[in-house]
Amino acid sequence: MFNLKEILSVSLILFSVIDILGSVPIIIDLRRKAGHVQSEKATLASGGLMILFLFLGEGLLKLFGIDVASFAIAGALIMFFLGLEMVLGIHFFKSDNEDLSSSSIVPLAFPLIAGAGTLTTLISLKSIYATPNILVGVILNLLFVYVVLKSSNWLERKIGAAGFNVLRKVFGIILLSIAIKIVKTHLLQ
Repeated sequence: MFNLKEILSVSLILFSVIDILGSVPIIIDLRRKAGHVQSEKATLASGGLMILFLFLGEGLLKLFGIDVASFAIAGALIMFFLGLEMVLGIHFFKSDNEDLSSSSIVPLAFPLIAGAGTLTTLISLKSIYATPNILVGVILNLLFVYVVLKSSNWLERKIGAAGFNVLRKVFGIILLSIAIKIVKTHLLQ
């Protein structure tokens, strides 16, 4: 039932899409403005959104008459543009929430951690990987998200801006490759 290769693949894909390390500057800015970040609430809220969408997302698609393959390709296109953003530093997506000081949950859980890219990625992954393996990948990423939220100041001091830029570009290339693989998989069916 559980497949280690699938769990690792799912975990890396979600890690690239969530890009919590690339979000550390935003988290630090939020911490400065709000005084603190509610790490537990943000992690639980984003996990709830991801798991809810993993199980109910397909039914929602059927309600609109959209098949999973079409949604997977659409999700892959979003992943592709997110990867381009990460590699090229060009912003295709604009945040609707400019006021980061309003709450730790709204800008962190949604859209930063469980945003459109993450939710569409979950549906795309469901068309390729077994649901239990996706759940394990989500939980592993949530644990990592929680650790990063708790230690964002320490990470800022240790890795530095240059280190974050390198990580962002490497995971951007991985995300581009995964997006292309998903499109190839669903176009050749």
